[in-house]
Amino acid sequence: MTTVPTTAAASPWNVPNLLTTIRLVLAVGVMALIANHWYGWAFIAFVVAASTDWIDGFYARRYGQVTKLGRIFDPFVDKIIICGAFIALVEIGGSGIAAWMAIIVVARELLVTSLRGLIEGAGGDFSASQLGKWKMVLQCVAVGAVLLCLRQDPPPQWLSWLRFGSVWGAVLLTVYSGFDYVVGAARILNSDEAA
Repeated sequence: MTTVPTTAAASPWNVPNLLTTIRLVLAVGVMALIANHWYGWAFIAFVVAASTDWIDGFYARRYGQVTKLGRIFDPFVDKIIICGAFIALVEIGGSGIAAWMAIIVVARELLVTSLRGLIEGAGGDFSASQLGKWKMVLQCVAVGAVLLCLRQDPPPQWLSWLRFGSVWGAVLLTVYSGFDYVVGAARILNSDEAA
């Protein structure tokens, strides 16, 4: 079983965690902007929030500022951004996001978070996989495409197709990546029991 790579001396009050806090504020802002039908501003806030996700992780690793708080806080904010956007878009007519789609996204995140807490609580490493990262990218594309479509009424044909393809692709990849995490978690737990 591998150990979680955390820099013990790093203060939780650092640049990566500050960036994550800003992303959390932006995530709440995105939901408020969607509720008020300000889709252009919601798109801008969402893009800023989503695009700064990799910056705090890179900064934390590059400058040795990985903390236990950051390892919990960063994925939590990622989930607020995506789940919050999907849930907020459900009630918007013409968004293309159905309630069952948002439920799948939220359920997958709860499942993976539970598995991560179980494994990392025992000292293991259950970091995000490449598949999980691509899932996040496709979900962000889907939300962005939906917001742009809502801003332009009617949207151009290519944007409508982008929304359709990215939303369904995001849902399918969400399901598949969730299954992949369950298989990986089962493998880790079985190897621990065998040891």
